[in-house]
Amino acid sequence: MTGSSDTRISSERDAPVQGFCRDCDHILDLPGKSAASAMDRCPRCHSPRVVMAPGLFALTVAHVDCDAFFANIEKRDRPDLRDKPVVVGGVGERGVVAAACYLARTWGIRSAMPMVTARRLCPDLVVLPPDREKYAREGARIAAMMHEITPLVERISIDEAFLDLSGTERLHGVPPALMLARLARRVERETGLTISIGLSFNKFLAKMASDLDKPRGFAVIDREGAQDFLDGLKVEELWGVGPAAARTLKKHGITTVRSLRERDKGWLLARFGKWGLHLYEVARGIDPRPVVPHHEPKSISAETTFAEDVADAWMLKATLWHLSRKVMKRALKKGKGGHVVMVKVRLADFETHTAQTHLNEPTLLAGRIFAAALPLMERLRQGRACRLIGCGIAELVDMDEAMLTRSLDARAEKLARAELAMERLRARFGSAAIDKGLGLSGKRID
Repeated sequence: MTGSSDTRISSERDAPVQGFCRDCDHILDLPGKSAASAMDRCPRCHSPRVVMAPGLFALTVAHVDCDAFFANIEKRDRPDLRDKPVVVGGVGERGVVAAACYLARTWGIRSAMPMVTARRLCPDLVVLPPDREKYAREGARIAAMMHEITPLVERISIDEAFLDLSGTERLHGVPPALMLARLARRVERETGLTISIGLSFNKFLAKMASDLDKPRGFAVIDREGAQDFLDGLKVEELWGVGPAAARTLKKHGITTVRSLRERDKGWLLARFGKWGLHLYEVARGIDPRPVVPHHEPKSISAETTFAEDVADAWMLKATLWHLSRKVMKRALKKGKGGHVVMVKVRLADFETHTAQTHLNEPTLLAGRIFAAALPLMERLRQGRACRLIGCGIAELVDMDEAMLTRSLDARAEKLARAELAMERLRARFGSAAIDKGLGLSGKRID
């Protein structure tokens, strides 16, 4: 990736091309760019998996993404499914695809697609229910391997993370790029799963790179070629710019990253506020965010998709109560309470609505979450049938059980103690051990 621009990312121009073999770690002898462009195999092991880029060995920020994680775990554990299209998700007709293997993707199947659509696209599709405990174990296992090569690991989901390998070359004796290749081989060898790696000089570009070469990929966006790479994209190809955001930008005549970069900072700020500043920066490959090892959660939530659309008010209330209990359970485990209660409703026509309300004081109690969430749900659905409902808390603060009764009146303190006692009983004897009247009906989601 070459070229120049007056808004080009600050970089060392004409950095020497560096390269290595992903299979044997052989450092490639690349006296110039012409030699690099002519090399398509490792001279030592003849592997085609060679990585080359200007200033490659100085790049330290990576995004690691497990390939089709849920589906590949299931295919690993069931060899009879190896050559079959597999998805993980809701097994009912109203379920959605949580993950699809690469074979299933060749049929046009993707995550978040209604299962009925996926089955119509591929009649031979194998649909498996999720085993989240197993996926969490495998995710933690791979994360532990990441921590062995750098302490700066920021997990952003169960199957992906950012890594900062600055300063690790002195520790490991090889550049960060080689350590990442070794990590990929180790993951595949010890877990039977594969990962794709994006390497660059900041988080945004590392994430963009990891999507370029899947599965078992290793893609690099170097300093010298970053702007040319970005300028060749449509705005919807930028990480974080979804369909709705792309439509908004197109209304202003912005369809490509190059056209976005032509708008000055003041124009973007005036129309889009903080998001405008973000757009200004990413169009230029700027991302000052560090890799943060311990990322605090922004919210705690739970949701459920019904097998059939539900319009019955009692059933929806009972389900919302079970969701509130689930949020409480998760919040207690994290030691967090929230100042905000949120509700999500997806109607039968897939139209999705959200709402939130601020509380006078933070809580994690299911009763208070439910009391705040119920009118929000009723307002959003307006008597219409629901396909999905969810609730949660946000604006989180540290909170333990003692804090729940400190500022409440006597009656509220009694209710809080009763809720906490019931939650302890459920934790010991099972989720159905004890509940309020409303919780004895409705959809079980624990």
